[in-house]
Amino acid sequence: AFISLSKVVDEIVITAPAGYEEQFKAIVGQSAEVITGGVLRSDSIRVALKALSPSVESVLIHDAARALASSALAARVLDELRTGQSAVIPVLKVIDTIKEIDRDGFVRATPDRSSLVAAQTPQGFNRQVLERAHSASDDATDDAALVEAIGVKVKTIEGEPSAFKITTKEDIGQALLLLSPIDRNFKVGLGVDAHAFSSDQDRKLWLAGLLWPEQIGVDGYSDGDVAAHAICDALFSAAGLGDLGSNFGVDDPKYQGASGEMLLKEAFSKITSAGYEIGNVSVQIVCNKPKIGPRRAEAIKALSKALGGAEVSVSATSTDGLGFTGQGLGISALATALLIEKK
Repeated sequence: AFISLSKVVDEIVITAPAGYEEQFKAIVGQSAEVITGGVLRSDSIRVALKALSPSVESVLIHDAARALASSALAARVLDELRTGQSAVIPVLKVIDTIKEIDRDGFVRATPDRSSLVAAQTPQGFNRQVLERAHSASDDATDDAALVEAIGVKVKTIEGEPSAFKITTKEDIGQALLLLSPIDRNFKVGLGVDAHAFSSDQDRKLWLAGLLWPEQIGVDGYSDGDVAAHAICDALFSAAGLGDLGSNFGVDDPKYQGASGEMLLKEAFSKITSAGYEIGNVSVQIVCNKPKIGPRRAEAIKALSKALGGAEVSVSATSTDGLGFTGQGLGISALATALLIEKK
C-alpha cells in the first residue's frame, strides 16, 4: 500500500510503534517520514497530522493492514475531495445477512442489508475538518465516524475487494494468492508519436503532461503532447482498441486543442471499460530540447495521475544529430504499455 499511495500523494507520514521506528525507516527509506505513534489509533492520527506540512489541505488516512489497496482507489478518493467534499470513504456493499445479537448470543434483530456497507481505507478528509473532529473526540473505530459526530457529511465511493483488512492467517494466504496471480492474461502494446516544432512563436509546449514555458510548442490538432499521445497509442494497441487516430480523430472538434491529460484520462477509461488494468507504462522522449531530466519526477507524477495512479516510467534520449529530432526540428516519443486482463 505504501508503494501504491506514494504515486498519488505529495507526503507520507507513517506512525510506528515505539521501539520499531528504525525498522520502519529501513523499509521505506527517504520516501516517507516515520514517527512514533500513540497508544490509541486516534493518538497516532493526531501526531501524524501535526507532522504534515502546513500547506497540506487534503489528507488520506490508511490502515497498514489493508496492504493491497491500489493507487487507483486512493486517486478516486482524492478526486472526490477536489470536488469540494469534506470527507470521502471507500465502501463495499454487505453481501452476507447481518444479525444483531444480545449479550447471551440470541438474535435480537436482522438489519436491512440494502442500506449497509463495509468501510475501507484510504479515507480522505479536508485537513481542517479532520483536525476539528479529532479535537472533539477520540472514541471511534475509524476517522469517518469522528467526522460524522461533528455533523459533517461523509461521501462514499465504491471500494475494491483487494483492499480487505489482513488480520488472520487465512487473510495472509488470500493476500499472497493475489500477489502471485497465475491465470492473468497480459497484453503488451507499442505506441509512437511525433510532432514538428511550430513556426508560431506563441505556441506553448506541452510534453509529458507538463507545460515547458521557455520552449516553443509543436504543431498539432490537440496540444501536441507526444509523450501522452504515444502512451495512449500503446494502451489502445495493447487492448486491441485501434490507435490514437481512430479514438481521437481530427474530425471530432471535441479534441481540437485537447490536453494530453484529457486524452490519457479518456484512454484509461476506455481500456478499463474493455476489462483491463494497467500493469505499467514506459515512455521514451526523443529530442534535443527540452531537457527532461530535471523534471522527470514531475512528469512521472503528472502522467501517473492521469492514468489513475498507474506505474509510469519516463526516459529521454537524443539521436546524435540524426533525423528530424537530431536536427532540432521536432520531438518524438515511443511508449510501451503492459495491460492485465481483469479477473
